[in-house]
Amino acid sequence: MITVNQPEEGTSTISVRSVSKSYGDVRALDSVSLEIRSGEIFGLLGPNGAGKTTLIKILTALVPPTSGEAFVAGYSVTRQPYEVKRRVGWVAAEVILDDDLTAMENLWLQAKLQNMSDWRGYAEELLTFFGLRDRADSKVKGFSTGMRKKLEIALALLHRPAVIFMDEPTIGLDPGTRRMLWDFIRNTNREYGVTVLLTTHYIEEADQLCDRIAIINHGKIAAVGTPAELKATVEGEVIEVEMRNQATLDGLDGLEGIREVRREGSKILISVPSSSDILPAVIESIGASNIRRISIHEPSLESAFLKITGKTIEEEESVDIRKFYANIRRARR
Repeated sequence: MITVNQPEEGTSTISVRSVSKSYGDVRALDSVSLEIRSGEIFGLLGPNGAGKTTLIKILTALVPPTSGEAFVAGYSVTRQPYEVKRRVGWVAAEVILDDDLTAMENLWLQAKLQNMSDWRGYAEELLTFFGLRDRADSKVKGFSTGMRKKLEIALALLHRPAVIFMDEPTIGLDPGTRRMLWDFIRNTNREYGVTVLLTTHYIEEADQLCDRIAIINHGKIAAVGTPAELKATVEGEVIEVEMRNQATLDGLDGLEGIREVRREGSKILISVPSSSDILPAVIESIGASNIRRISIHEPSLESAFLKITGKTIEEEESVDIRKFYANIRRARR
């Protein structure tokens, strides 16, 4: 078991204090405050454009905040950016391995980027942990997708970071491979004590993996809690109606059993105790010809997300990994 660069148990590995970020007139983050505990798997969820990517860029010292401060492993992202970069690892959505190199050669290249001299023994330990020891001298081009992802996690762990940022680590994987990676992410967190900050568009993934989750929307933290705590915010069901036209909703207000009606663009979110009891009346009130699609959301993390943000999760652009590693190389000079 290797000791990593972690603060004392129970302290915050990541501390975000009233961080805002503006790009011209666009305010990407608005007074975000967040504490991520040492050793936890923390999920960051938000619809497209919510501010997730901007927050991660700040926490990896790629861009400075406009105001506020953030600390990673005890170091300031504005005053000590190179120290922050030395203490974070990265697992990207896209594959960043060199297919023409072997597994061990990819680890050697990572060691060079991190300016490590005594690395081989730990690299062999990591390959053994991830079940890749017998493929150490095999070229990565022959690896399965699951093997590639395991090797990428090994690369992220090589310099013993305090935090690993995982940006969509299982996107595009088949369900079986995705669940296999979930097990390795849990085991990595447990065995190496590393804090994991995970972004994902798979609600089930966040539900299964994360100790706590922050939901970010319009540049603000809308909710933070365990999956169970977030699910508990939803009572009954949510009827999501996508309309063809912006019809009046006056008729819905008089229907018995409706708790709340919210309009989000072309969609209406209707909170009800039971959709089966009231759905026919809702359709009649809105008009069947004006309804493009209807979805029923039972109490779940997905329905909690929908209730909090008024949106479903969508694809979002990931962090520029080339710039990330270029900054690491500069930090090591």
